[in-house]
Amino acid sequence: MAQINPYVMFNGNTEEAFNFYKSVFGGEFAMVVRFKDMPAEPDPKWTESEANHIMHIALPIGKNSMLMANDVPSGLGRVDENENRSKISVSAESKEEADKIFNGLSAGGQVEFPIGDSPWGSYFGMFRDKYGIEWMVDFDARRKG
Repeated sequence: MAQINPYVMFNGNTEEAFNFYKSVFGGEFAMVVRFKDMPAEPDPKWTESEANHIMHIALPIGKNSMLMANDVPSGLGRVDENENRSKISVSAESKEEADKIFNGLSAGGQVEFPIGDSPWGSYFGMFRDKYGIEWMVDFDARRKG
């Protein structure tokens, strides 16, 4: 079956954001490619100052998921960081794990729906992290085991 992995875009702070995500989820980056690592093009879309920015980064989350991202070169415009760029949904294996992920990732961000028992029966919370990425975290005991 096909696997879906979230891919988000940043305006030059991908590395900072992904080090933050790594501090919450743990693990090691599966891939980090900078613009300077790419073969030279006759008319590159990035500037000299963007050479160290992230062209592609991947962080494994759990056993089967990958969070991926890149910096958008200034030559391609800017990402509207207040625009809804989609939500990333994390299904935790326990309430404790849900709390750890929610509290870690929401630090410095804006909580939209505090984590707790939801009307639909799961333990759920929703927020925008300090980098503008929207997250949903849930634990549903009915799906366990």
